[in-house]
Amino acid sequence: MTMIKKIFDFYLDASIHVALAIFSLVHVTALTLNITVQIELYFFIFFGSVGCYNFVKFGVEAEKYILVVNTYQKNIQFFSFGCLLVAGYQLFFLSERVFVWLFILAAVTGLYALPVLPRHKNFRSFSGLKILIVAAVWAGATVLLPAISVLDEISWNVKIETIQRFLFVLILLVPFEIRDLKYDSAALKTLPQRVGVNGTKMIGYGWTILFYAITFLKTDLNLVHIAVKTILFIVLLLMLLKTGTSQKKYFSSFWVEAIPLFWWLLFIISKKCTI
Repeated sequence: MTMIKKIFDFYLDASIHVALAIFSLVHVTALTLNITVQIELYFFIFFGSVGCYNFVKFGVEAEKYILVVNTYQKNIQFFSFGCLLVAGYQLFFLSERVFVWLFILAAVTGLYALPVLPRHKNFRSFSGLKILIVAAVWAGATVLLPAISVLDEISWNVKIETIQRFLFVLILLVPFEIRDLKYDSAALKTLPQRVGVNGTKMIGYGWTILFYAITFLKTDLNLVHIAVKTILFIVLLLMLLKTGTSQKKYFSSFWVEAIPLFWWLLFIISKKCTI
């Protein structure tokens, strides 16, 4: 049992779980927009997500990510570098258009993590900016990247899907923001620090309603989309309802981050049921 727990904790700590969540959202985009995304882009996003997330988590200061003393973190570091090598190999198969967007997303991620400003260590140090950057990067990686790799132009439905994905990630970040309230520096001025736990949850409810409502702005709406989004809407509301400052160990790190996988499974099951 101890070995299983160690493997599970490594699965979470090495960002494999969150990378699977991102991977699943790319496929949700493909299913939603009815496009075929090349397998190399899937692999790049999955393995690149592992490396980037671990860099942001463990290497906010670059020298700490290079000179690792802790054996457990060193194992994660080696695993991350291996994933980055695999992701780098996939770059040879991607188009120039995808490269441009990858550069933009990589630049934003770097500004988020690295100390590039004189008065702020990095962009995440700006009050209230952290969750907006994370949501924007997720939306760009899981909607815009797969869309521009196939489509010649950004259609209305792609724009709506991007806005929805941005809101979806903001909603998922609410439990993390509330969980970290007791650890975050007051200088960060996070959402719970500004409006309190209940105020943050109310904002989360508002984002959830907006996320669901703009589904009906799509021009290719069908019963599968409505059914999946309705179930997801209920799950997100229940998640926010259960969110508090005292959370069980895996509530945010596993169950909340599993919601994208749940969305993907809902889509797969719904598609099969309509065939």
